[in-house]
This record gives sequence, structure tokens and C-alpha cells, in this order.
Amino acid sequence: MAYRPRKVKAPRVAGIRLRVAARLAEGRWTGGLLAGTLLRSAGVFELRKAPVEEAHPVHPPGMPPAGGAAGEEAGAAETEATLERLAAVRGPGFRFETAADFAAAYRDGRCTPEEVAERVLEATRRLDASSPPLRAILAQSPADLRDAAREATARWRAGRPRSRLDGVPVAVKDEVDQRGYPTTVGTRFLGGAPAARDAAAVERLRAAGALLVGKANMHEIGLGVTGLNPHHGPARNPYDPARVPGGSSSGPAAAVAAGLCPLALGADGGGSIRIPAALCGVVGLKPTYGRVSERGAAPLCWSVAHLGPLGATVADAALGFAVLAGPDPEDPNSLGHPAPSLAGAAEEGLAGLRLAVVPGWFEHADEAVVGVCREALDRLRAAGAVVVEREPQGMDLDLVRPVHLVTIVSEMAAAHLAHHRKHRREYAADTRLNLALARRLTAYDYIHAQRHRARICAAVAALLDGVDGLVTPATGCTAPPLRADALRSGESDLETTERIMRFAPLANLTGLPAVSIPAGYDPGGLPVGLQVVGHPWCERVLLRVARVVEAGVERRAPRIHARLLEAEGASG
Repeated sequence: MAYRPRKVKAPRVAGIRLRVAARLAEGRWTGGLLAGTLLRSAGVFELRKAPVEEAHPVHPPGMPPAGGAAGEEAGAAETEATLERLAAVRGPGFRFETAADFAAAYRDGRCTPEEVAERVLEATRRLDASSPPLRAILAQSPADLRDAAREATARWRAGRPRSRLDGVPVAVKDEVDQRGYPTTVGTRFLGGAPAARDAAAVERLRAAGALLVGKANMHEIGLGVTGLNPHHGPARNPYDPARVPGGSSSGPAAAVAAGLCPLALGADGGGSIRIPAALCGVVGLKPTYGRVSERGAAPLCWSVAHLGPLGATVADAALGFAVLAGPDPEDPNSLGHPAPSLAGAAEEGLAGLRLAVVPGWFEHADEAVVGVCREALDRLRAAGAVVVEREPQGMDLDLVRPVHLVTIVSEMAAAHLAHHRKHRREYAADTRLNLALARRLTAYDYIHAQRHRARICAAVAALLDGVDGLVTPATGCTAPPLRADALRSGESDLETTERIMRFAPLANLTGLPAVSIPAGYDPGGLPVGLQVVGHPWCERVLLRVARVVEAGVERRAPRIHARLLEAEGASG
């Protein structure tokens, strides 16, 4: 079925007009009319009319039930060797400081985790005191950071680091519990008390010796893709602080791009790792559904939620995946998967791989984005990959958007049912409006969307049959500007939202792994990301493709960037 794009038409609203719209949407009588207009614009009415015969799935579509997975295992020695090979290859241009760089500096005695911790604290303060402030990090405990750095320094001096991540700075999205820090989920009313226990993903980072530098900013409750947060201030895009970093993992992406850490933990319900990674010029990996435990992450959108790494380079993202992925007895969705593997991720070239593109969909992006991504496709061909054109059968790709919208906002509204009763007026205006629209959806809408979701999963499985991945732009545009009228209220801009997240939700609905890799820059110097969606549990294949894309891109320095392994600290 050929891709038939439908234009989203809705006015942008911010400031006082947005606050009024939110109140009207919450009204018993006025809400129906406003909700109908916006839901129609978002494609929900068209979805309601779309026939479907599939049954409601009983487990996440695209994923076998627990215990139904099979796959190869990779030993620790093989994983270490792969990580070493990935870290040894660097692309041209600006050199971000990587996890491997930190480990080498500690091993050679050129620097210590204690010195890095002080530089992180200084750089965070400096960049937040600049005009405008970066606001990548929301909360930072100097005492906690210094204690961890002191212990990591002692381990390196004794020649017994815990892992190649020992003493390496890592930021954690404020959607995920980190012991001693409140988890605000981007709100002003959650996180009244510090978390008493680390989330499973944070436990793994801490066990590896990571230097947890603080909680990173995010779009409120993850319900947006720009990173605008009126409560804490928006994180800024290090390539242009007048532009959005993307969301909802805005802080993790901005922190990595700004050099505050080479690795961050993000969350992705509809592109929230890959979108900010693309707009900020870093690598974002959304693993297969359930690959990383969700225990300790805020319950927001259960059936589409993923945790995963954002890295300065492919090697950093691979290291993050290796540390984070694996079963957790307290998260049933993490059980029954094959053991995580990086086997083949560092292979030279792409001989033997086949990659698919859907032509009309691939080209449904801004001209500059499409141009950069076409050049990336040429590099993949030159590396030996066969690129084939395909059309999905039995699926209208444009229905992915409303199916995902109904799914994620319904689950978020349910997750925040009690909070909405008590704190409705404390949400930002854009969140209030979106939750009000979600509450106008019906049980019929949700079930109907899940039946379409089952059809989408079957069609994508057929689309991927005989190929190793599906290639698209990561976003339909580069980073839009941060507008002054939205700083205190947020904004409702369905057209821009759709452009930003056009290619992302497919991987959330299907649970398939997907990666965004820096592919180049638009004429204004803003980063462009390329996305590759793969088969279940084949993150290693995505990383292999990502490595080739990365090697052919001359990386550019962000305007705002800190050098933690150099005594002069931050610039920008």
C-alpha cells in the first residue's frame, strides 16, 4: 500500500490562549467541541472509521510471550572485545569525549574521577548561569557525586575498576528513580521525597561504577516532543540554544551533546530517546520492548514504554546497552528474552545486510533532512549493504500516528488519574490540554487502536521479512525554535509535533529496536538523524549499521560544550 501522507491542520496556541484552551477543554460542555476539533485534526476520527478484523492482542504486539524467545548468547569476553573494537574507531571531525576516553585517562593517571566530578559540577553551574541557561540537569547532589567519585578513584588507583564505565559521568532522566533524588517526572508536584531505591536500570549503572551526575530535565510527564518545561525551564539545544532539544528526554540529550556526560539514560514511549538524540546530534538507542527493565521508571505508558541509552558515539550507546539490558525478576516484561548480545556489531562493512526503505515515507520530511539521509543511504550502499524499496501491505502508514496517539495518551491519562484529581491545576497548560483530550477518548477508541496495532505489527513483520532493517529519517525536520510565548505555558502545535515525531512511533507500537544516528547537518548547522528499525533482539545489527553511518559523518562541535578531561572545563 503506497504511503499517502495526510496533512495535520491545527493552529499553534501558547501563552494565555493556551491556558484558556486548557480550561475550555476541561469543561463539561465546552470541552466536547474543542476536543472534537483537535482529535479530528490528529486523525482520531479517521481512525474510528477505519475497518479492522484483527483481534485485540493479549501481549505486546510484535513480541512473543515470555519464554517464547530464542537467540544466541554472547560471553563477557566477546562483549568486551566488541566494545573495545567499537571504541577504537572514530569518525572525522569534532571529537566528543567518550567513555573510552575517560577510562584511558584514568588508566594512564592523566585524570581521576574526583577531578572529573568537580569539573561536572563546575560546568553544570556555569552553563546554567549562562544566558540562556542550558538546564540539562535538574538536580545535582555534590556530596553524593563526590562520594561516588572518591570510591571510583580508589578503584582505578588499585587497578580494579568495576567495568569500562567505572568513573564515567552518566545522567539519568528524571522519569527514573535514583536513590537520594526526587523523581519529579518533570512536574512541580511529584517527587516530594527522595527515592529510597534505585530503578533497576540505575542499579545496573551504579554496579558498573558509573558516576551518576544528577537527574536530567524532561518534557512534563513525557507528554511532548520538544522538551519545553514551564516548571523547570526548558533544556536548550547545545547546537543552538535558541532551539528545542527535542523530547521528552530533553535533558539527557542536551547533557550528552553539551559534554556533561558521554552517556545518559533516557525513556522512549513515542520517540523520546531517538527524537532528542537526532535534534541534538547524538546517538539514541531504543532497545527491543522489555530488553531493559522498567522497574523504578514512572508508570506512564506501559505498552509502549522503553528505557535505553543516549551516547556521544555509537560505542557509548553500545556500552550503555550492554550495561542496561537483561532480565529483572521484578519486571515480567524483561523475562523470556534471549541474552543481550553485541556479536557482530563491530564488523567491518555491511556486506550481506539488506535494508529497506519505503520511498514516499522516507521522502516525507524537510528537503534538507531528506538530502542528508539520502547521502547516508549512499554510504550504507558503499559499505556493502543492499538497499531495497518496499511498500507495506495491508497497512496505512499514516494510521500509525493516531493509533499511537490513542494508545499513549490513554495510558498516560490512566496513569495520572489520581494525580489529575488532586493536582489538575498544577500541570503546565499544554499538559492539561493533552490530558483533557485524552479523557475524551473512549474504551472503544483504545481497543479499536489496539486491533489496528496488531495489524500494523503483522504488516511491519512482513515488511522486514528478508531484510535486516528499515531505514527512515529520525525526524521530519531539524530542531524548531524555542518561542518566547511558550516558555511559561508550553505550547500546543500539532503540525510541528507531527513533523518531529513522524517516523518514531512505529517502533514503539511494534516493540522493535530502533536507533537514531547523527547523519549530517542542515544548511544552518543543525543536526540531522537517520533512523534504523530492526528485528526483535537485533540491537547488534542496528549498532553495526550505525557505526558505518557515524564513520562517514564529519561531526561538528556544538556551540555549548564542556571538556571534562581538560582542566579549563566548559565553553559556550
